[in-house]
Amino acid sequence: MSDKKPIIVITGPTASGKTALSIEVAKAFNTEIISADSVQIYRYLNIGSAKPTPEEMDGITHHMLDFLDPATPYSVAEYVKDAKACADFLYDLGKIPVMVGGTGLYISSFLQDIDFAPGNVDFEFRAHLHKLALEKGGEYLLAELSKVDPQSAQNLHPNDTKRVVRALEIYHTSHRTKTEQDTLAKNSPYEAFTFIIDYERSALYERINRRVDMMFEAGLLEEVRGILKMGYSPKCLAMQGIGYKETVDYLRGLATLTETKEIIKKQSRRYAKRQLTWFRRDKSICWIDANMENKFQYVVDCVHERLYNMGSV
Repeated sequence: MSDKKPIIVITGPTASGKTALSIEVAKAFNTEIISADSVQIYRYLNIGSAKPTPEEMDGITHHMLDFLDPATPYSVAEYVKDAKACADFLYDLGKIPVMVGGTGLYISSFLQDIDFAPGNVDFEFRAHLHKLALEKGGEYLLAELSKVDPQSAQNLHPNDTKRVVRALEIYHTSHRTKTEQDTLAKNSPYEAFTFIIDYERSALYERINRRVDMMFEAGLLEEVRGILKMGYSPKCLAMQGIGYKETVDYLRGLATLTETKEIIKKQSRRYAKRQLTWFRRDKSICWIDANMENKFQYVVDCVHERLYNMGSV
């Protein structure tokens, strides 16, 4: 019998149907969901983050959702700590957690049980790097990372400043590359059963475009206006998410509504492409054909089989 703790993970790119599948799976296993989305953690950011509504949740308890003030910064280390507390709570109840979301860094850091030691943080150096990114651009910063950690650099995008800065900060403080740190990470205490709904690229992009149109129909403009009226700065971290910063620009008169929608669609498609690149590095993920009938039952059967092989059932 394995001594690892089972966890069901449903991830993938934006608009791939993670929410609906995860809720059905959670029902099947009489359990609860731990969200792994870096925007859905914030209160008031509902429509633009595609946060599940109470109706969509259908009675399933969701953790790590809608609990943070938009002006409050939140680190990966904090996510790992808080998500572990949620998982332990569910294990104590005899339940198998379902983790769902598209923030790959949250999920991988949680599953690898990465130790974010205080000694690996240098806020002054981090601020210096962010200043460099503003002055010289993301390409320059990524080139600097390539000099010390080419393996991490090739998996990152120049616009992904947060992760590029973090990788440089790790090397600066520990004299180890992020790649080496990940290799040295503790053996995971979890046995993850990870699933992604796999769409043809054109079909996924069509879903993304349709979702953006639906967000505006659902009231994204009113949502952003309301957040700004509450006094939150458009420059706060929460408002930098795709859909929010572009809508702020529209409200400032910097683009037409048609232009704004097209920019959000384009940025969302690019984000989905980066997500897919991230997830394809993990060879243990089970990719489910989007055209498969009864995807839900397939996931349930796969999990039962894996649990049996672990000796957990």
